[in-house]
Amino acid sequence: MDNKKIIIIGIIILIIAAGIIILMLTSVNYERIEITPNGTSIEVPANQTKYGGTIESAKIWNWKNGILVTYNSHEDKNIIKVTELGFNSLNKLIKNGEQQDFDGFTGYVINADDLMKITIFDIIKVNYNGKFYCIPLSNETTHDNIIICCKDKNMAVHMAKSIQYKNVYPNNTSALSKVKNITGDLKSKANNYTNNINLSKIKSTAEEKTGVYLDDAKTKIEQYTGKLPI
Repeated sequence: MDNKKIIIIGIIILIIAAGIIILMLTSVNYERIEITPNGTSIEVPANQTKYGGTIESAKIWNWKNGILVTYNSHEDKNIIKVTELGFNSLNKLIKNGEQQDFDGFTGYVINADDLMKITIFDIIKVNYNGKFYCIPLSNETTHDNIIICCKDKNMAVHMAKSIQYKNVYPNNTSALSKVKNITGDLKSKANNYTNNINLSKIKSTAEEKTGVYLDDAKTKIEQYTGKLPI
């Protein structure tokens, strides 16, 4: 084999090796985490994803180029779902971005500056800039609400595809029933009070104490204001 062929083969080997090295450096390894205990799970960038903790009932994970926010309405034990309102506000902000199809998922392109307006990102001390690719997801069966935001669209899509939903919270409507029962009880008591009160007696007592006859006063006022509904 002459030197020319050896040089060509050597160059080809170097190109292949360089391609493998670049692929290894740019590829992302993933690990699976549970976003609800023993329940729904998702793949996140391995060895770089940090759990930012729970703010109210929303859970947050972040890494160098992205963030994951989750909220499960049945995991939230508060009767008044304050966190749900905040999560919906974040969802609304994201959906103000440019809507695109991300390999079958409805995604939105937003500026990181807009994303940083949400106070939770100040709490976990992240600093992002440029464009973000966000995929908001929800599952009515498991009650999971998930927002994935990455600077890498392919990463966002991979994470969305990796989600394995699992319902660990039974459909417990007891809290809602309690609220309805309390509301109904208060309404019933208010109606009973209105029905049982003797308005004529109150009127007579007021006229006796003040010396002012309400019917006469009403007539005089109506001369200036028009007919009063009393």
